[in-house]
Amino acid sequence: MPLIRLAKQNDLDSIVTLLADDPLGSKREDKILPAAAEYQEAFRAITQDENQFLAVADIEGRVVGCLQLTFIPGLSHKGMWRGQIEGVRIAKSMRGQGIGRALFDWAIEQCREKQCGLVQLTTDKTRPDAHEFYFVLGFVASHEGMKLKLR
Repeated sequence: MPLIRLAKQNDLDSIVTLLADDPLGSKREDKILPAAAEYQEAFRAITQDENQFLAVADIEGRVVGCLQLTFIPGLSHKGMWRGQIEGVRIAKSMRGQGIGRALFDWAIEQCREKQCGLVQLTTDKTRPDAHEFYFVLGFVASHEGMKLKLR
């Protein structure tokens, strides 16, 4: 099983590679390494924010998975906090080995420790395998997500 830990600066190129290595990411991510300044700035912002966790799955020093977990305070539901999971990726060669489950188990436990009332995520409609995985984990498609692209 992988070691699930917070990402370090020297993990950034591996994370960007994972984000770019799928049909959607290949169209929107910059594959040139070392990671571009925009990734560096985003990494700094994430790691300096106490409500943001960038996690990696590490096997023998190799990053084989990642996700971003954001804690969101809210007024609805009597001031309930939520955990938002985004940017989930598992290396193609490592899928089906429990790495995604290990990452989610870790993230959900972080949400419990933060006393979040729920964990939520969005997933692209073109990812049926991901949808099935989330259903197996107990997630329910209870809402319709929408996005407004600004750039």
